[in-house]
Amino acid sequence: MEKVFVRLATRAAKTAGKPWTFIACLGIVILWAVSGPLFGFNETWQLVINTGTTIITFLMVFLIQNTQNRDASALQAKLDELIHAVKDADERFIGIEHLTDEDLDTILEKVEARAARVHGESASAPPKIATRAEDSAQTRKPARRRAAKNRSR
Repeated sequence: MEKVFVRLATRAAKTAGKPWTFIACLGIVILWAVSGPLFGFNETWQLVINTGTTIITFLMVFLIQNTQNRDASALQAKLDELIHAVKDADERFIGIEHLTDEDLDTILEKVEARAARVHGESASAPPKIATRAEDSAQTRKPARRRAAKNRSR
């Protein structure tokens, strides 16, 4: 049963994200709007679009959420494997997605402070982002030298 649901959810999410799906839905809304004068813009005419869109939205929320949950889990597993595979990586980061928001905020503050120290900035100053290719290349050179120096040790 779960495999059938996974296939259905994946197919529905992919289909919902296609341009032709949007165009088809837009066509339905236009057809509904144009038919308004024919039905005298009565309550039944309004109920048709309201009911249809509510049902579709209700079902799509669950299908798309299922797909996003699986994608996020797969991505997290890949990131955890990369952290594990990189010699100098801090393996304490593996599995942090299960921590509370408060714990994650604490970790993020520590990581940002470490990044600021690496880039020679104060912890409160926003990181400087290179806006030109030349600036970006210049900021990468010291990092490459440090990485090469670390590998040679």
